[in-house]
Parts: sequence; C-alpha cells; structure tokens
Amino acid sequence: MQKESKKGSIELLQISFLDIDENKEYVRTIEKVIKRAFEEEKIDKLNLYVNIILTNPKNIKKINKEYRNIDKSTDVLSFPMFEKDEIEFMRKNKNDVLDVLGDIVISLEQVEEQAKEYGHSFERELSYMVIHGFYHLMGYDHIDEEDKKAMREKEENILNLLDIKR
Repeated sequence: MQKESKKGSIELLQISFLDIDENKEYVRTIEKVIKRAFEEEKIDKLNLYVNIILTNPKNIKKINKEYRNIDKSTDVLSFPMFEKDEIEFMRKNKNDVLDVLGDIVISLEQVEEQAKEYGHSFERELSYMVIHGFYHLMGYDHIDEEDKKAMREKEENILNLLDIKR
C-alpha cells in the first residue's frame, strides 16, 4: 500500500517480508538504493513504485517454479509491469496514475551466501540484488554481451554513487 510521505510525495517502495523476520537495516539499504536508482533514471516523479519481497530459498523456488517453470531456488526474480518503450513514454508524457513498476523477489539466504562467496559485505550483495532487479524492471537484460555490458554499467554506477564497494 502506498502512503504519502511528510513532504506529500508518493513513496517509491513497498517492502514485504515473506516467512522471514523484518529487519530495519535491510529496509534502509533498499530504500537508499531504490531512491538513487529512481533519481538516476529520472522516474522519481512518475508516480511509480517498486514492490520488493524479501524471503527464503523455499519461497523463491516456489515462485520461480510457478511463474517461470524453473524448479530451483535463485537469488533474485524480477517481474516488470512495463516494456522499456512504455517507461520512456511515461518519462516524456508524465505519468499521473499511481502504478507499480514491478515486483522484485530476493532470497536473503542466497544474498548472505553470495556475499561470503564473493568476499564482500551483506549490504553490498543486497544492494546489488536490488539494483539488478530494478534494472530488469526497467527493461534491461543480460542475455547477450552488449545488453549485459549496458546493464552492468548502470548497476555499478548506482553502487558507486552510493559508495557501496566490493
């Protein structure tokens, strides 16, 4: 559910915890990443928000099976509501209707494992999962090398702007 902030603007984010304990530190990390991403992509005034679900491997596996027909756990899933050209249209024509940019589902256990595997902080890995999911919502992908390069540059730019290092 969206709520108005003290400044009267629409919040950019809805976070849910599915079968895991709520954690204010996770919320703060996600908020700063999403806020910066919305600003960088110039969609912070478009009445769009992101729905993020933080969960465990069992739930993300179930969601992956149900929506992608892949019967395995993963780190992050993204479910965009718009095509890239639709987002560009909204940028040019001002979107007045409150709408969800899309959903991002993140397995926090997988984030923790990957942070250890890659030798960086949990905050860095969670931030990366959030920004990676965000750019999928924005219509980016990493199937071919050229698209992957463009997506990685955008992801790293946001993390660098926030001084979130490896």
